[in-house]
Amino acid sequence: MYVARVPNRGSPPAILLRESYREDGKVRNRTLANLSRWPEDKVAALQAVLKGLPPKVSLEDSFEIARSLGHGHVAAVLGAVRNLGLEELFDPVSSRPRDLVTAMVVAQVIDPSSKLAFARGLRMKTATSSLGEVLCLTGADANDCYEAMDWLLSRQERIEDALAARHLKGGTLVLYDVSSAAFEGRTCPLGAIGHAKDGVHGRLQIVYGLLTSKEGVPVAIEVFKGNTGDPKTVASQVKKVKERFSISHVCIVGDRGMLTKARLRDDVVPAELDYITALRSPEIKALVEQGTIQLGLFDEQDLFEIAHPDYEGERLVCCKNPLLAEERARKRQSLLAATEAELGKIAAACRRERRPLRGKDAIALRVGKVINHYKVAKHFNLEIGETSLGLSRKEDQIAAEATLDGIYVLRTSLSGEALEGPEVVSSYKALANVERAFRSFNTDLDIRPIRHRTEERVRAHVFLRMLSYYVSFHMERQLAPMLFRDDDKQAAEAARTSQVAPAQRSAGALRKVATKHTEAGDPVHSFQSLLKDLATIAANRVQPNDAGLPAFTVITTPTPLQRRAFELLGTSHRLGYA
Repeated sequence: MYVARVPNRGSPPAILLRESYREDGKVRNRTLANLSRWPEDKVAALQAVLKGLPPKVSLEDSFEIARSLGHGHVAAVLGAVRNLGLEELFDPVSSRPRDLVTAMVVAQVIDPSSKLAFARGLRMKTATSSLGEVLCLTGADANDCYEAMDWLLSRQERIEDALAARHLKGGTLVLYDVSSAAFEGRTCPLGAIGHAKDGVHGRLQIVYGLLTSKEGVPVAIEVFKGNTGDPKTVASQVKKVKERFSISHVCIVGDRGMLTKARLRDDVVPAELDYITALRSPEIKALVEQGTIQLGLFDEQDLFEIAHPDYEGERLVCCKNPLLAEERARKRQSLLAATEAELGKIAAACRRERRPLRGKDAIALRVGKVINHYKVAKHFNLEIGETSLGLSRKEDQIAAEATLDGIYVLRTSLSGEALEGPEVVSSYKALANVERAFRSFNTDLDIRPIRHRTEERVRAHVFLRMLSYYVSFHMERQLAPMLFRDDDKQAAEAARTSQVAPAQRSAGALRKVATKHTEAGDPVHSFQSLLKDLATIAANRVQPNDAGLPAFTVITTPTPLQRRAFELLGTSHRLGYA
């Protein structure tokens, strides 16, 4: 058989399927079918078959990509969750609530959103990532998420106890600090007006206190009413550390606004906890005026220890940071100059000929706005009259304050054998790790907005953010060679001349910042930009056009940079589809 094309004058040629045969010793042909209505590609495929050639099949016509879902970032974060054993901490037995909590923790790392948006992202028709498919949650809705939050909250204490056992050992340092987050709505009893630490003023807020290890690993978090003062949160933390975590010897580290004299006396000391905190400026000034702190000693060293009867049983570690002194002097002069300039405008308004400023009350009101803004009124002599404003600097007072620039004093109940002076300083500076966590809560993990109406849901919301930070904290440490992070802390510490001096970055970290490339030549990423890069690894749902063949999933082949990321994380880009 063969395909013949028979000319047809002015019309297209006839395409015929013919067969050759012999009759009476002669070769004859007969037409088996008229193929003139066939498309050209179908005719060409038949010709190839008749010639014994493999058919030319177009792959584009044989398959179609039914759906592509971002998968690489899901595989990376979910792999980290499982390597950390978080699912087993939630509950040793697999269940739908556990999978939903896991999914919410992963989602907050890769794409923080509301619970409604999260549930929408799980459904196959509206999903943009493979998270719902990998965890078999494509049918979940917002109500399922809320029920899973309630399920998680009932296990919070047990999970925190397990984290404490993992990261806090006997004879360890526990860092504690407090922050706030603006609150949406007015129905939750936790929402109240208070001191806004997140910069959002005039809104209801909540206050939350975070306990971490010295390295900054989050261990426990607690939510308080929005108008709760920092010192009032300490008692519950002391009870948590002493009774729930059952740690034999603990030193709690907190700033001077947290561990006040009253908190140390009423909560920390009775619980037999050691502590490291700092003195306030008036207390330091009093020690200098008494001669207990001799400023001349700082000419030879930046750290020394003293004792004082007012701090019985404690060590006072006195430090001076020259760079901090320069910064405080610069800031003071800037504030003084700005205040002087604004007050000068008010004085000029009193002297102008046209509509001069008159009245002692009116002038004082204008002056009050300025000094309340810059907060350096104590350094000025102000004389407010009915028609004038006189001002001058208190140069002696300014000079006296300047002598204390860069000086800070740490107080601790630990003995010198337990912790030497430089280690006391490094332990106090470790509070920066907690502050780093708060910055992550307010940026990458988006603790705001908080739209939950009940106290329990708000607590669960904040606890979820802590768990997400726990995951991202460990991922960033593992991925440090690829990120704008210092992955050689030992070299950085070795280059540091003193614990009082500012922290140094290693040569490798400085090289990454300067060249924007790693030693392997790959572009350096932030954690979030690396996750976006990993998200380009897609789970492609391939649907054959042949109804007899089943659909299947093909995972995008990772680039060398992406392979390196998964190697550092110790997981596979095919997680969930292996």
